[in-house]
Amino acid sequence: MASRLLWTGVAALLVASLGAAPRPARATDYKSIGPDPAILYDAPTTRGRKLFVAPRGMPVEVVVAQSDWIRVRDQSGDLSWVERKALVDKRTVIATAGAAAHAGPDETTPVVFRVQQGVVLDLLEAPSNGYAHVRHRDGASGWLRLTDLWGT
Repeated sequence: MASRLLWTGVAALLVASLGAAPRPARATDYKSIGPDPAILYDAPTTRGRKLFVAPRGMPVEVVVAQSDWIRVRDQSGDLSWVERKALVDKRTVIATAGAAAHAGPDETTPVVFRVQQGVVLDLLEAPSNGYAHVRHRDGASGWLRLTDLWGT
């Protein structure tokens, strides 16, 4: 009984030391790295080990949100922490394969551009019917299959 009380106290102290209690993210909540590259850490503190420098625009899945820190998952499935201020609501996606973007959400429409694997694209509309309306950084826009994208 005493050990359970001790562990309960330790857990409460840990949560209190991290600030506000973690809040699970909504189902599949995505954000993007803001206009500047961001450092991803192994813990919710700048004293944590630096894991990766995320390029601007990179989409990440929000896993847990705390007051100033967000636990995120990247395209490869790796988990890390990033400062909340480094994220923006603007949605981007990553091409997971080379693919053809079409003029409409149907493969029978003309191809308007081709994208290579790893290219970051702006998400213009919420995905529907298996397609996402995206824009390439050169300004071309089109529809890509969801199976060719990560971050939707």
